[in-house]
Amino acid sequence: MKNRRGLSRSILSIACLYFISSVHATTPPSAKPIAVKKAGQWSAVPAQSQLQFNFIQAGTSAQGVFKKHTADFVFSPTDLANARIDVTIDMASSNSGDSERDELLRSKDLFAVQQYPQSRFVAQGFEKIGVDQYRTQAQLTLRGVTKTLPYTFTLVMDPKQADQFQLKSTTTIKRLEFGVGQGDWKTTEWIPNDVVVLVNLRAKRN
Repeated sequence: MKNRRGLSRSILSIACLYFISSVHATTPPSAKPIAVKKAGQWSAVPAQSQLQFNFIQAGTSAQGVFKKHTADFVFSPTDLANARIDVTIDMASSNSGDSERDELLRSKDLFAVQQYPQSRFVAQGFEKIGVDQYRTQAQLTLRGVTKTLPYTFTLVMDPKQADQFQLKSTTTIKRLEFGVGQGDWKTTEWIPNDVVVLVNLRAKRN
């Protein structure tokens, strides 16, 4: 009888040891969490992007570009409510191809780059209005003045490079609403109030 009890205890002990060793063998070691890239965040590719402005000076068409700017985006076709555009422009980088005119543009009567070195364009939440077409309400801060503007644009995903898209738009702003035009330039005799801004931004997923 004693032998049977001893044998039973031995079998039970072996079973317990086997169960414990099995648990340790099948439980994976703790691992560091894998960093997951946030979806929908993009930044402009400067070499493939352009911000252009067209205006009339003394009856003659003229145009310029801002050579330095940054643009960041949050965009996902399935989450337009949280989509976002954030563009910052270095106003001193304006270039119209004429040094005398560029000096005038940067002066205190127009862009006033010493006092207002940057302008900013921010839009939150998109509405789709057609194939690759969207609209939103944007906040433009220029020369220290912030105005809300309707903004319509096209945004096309690159069919060959899934991590890139192209954003294009043409918008007209009233320069005098932002104080761009002081002294002799406060009149529209030489430069009309309307300035056309053409945006062509190439963005890449971060």
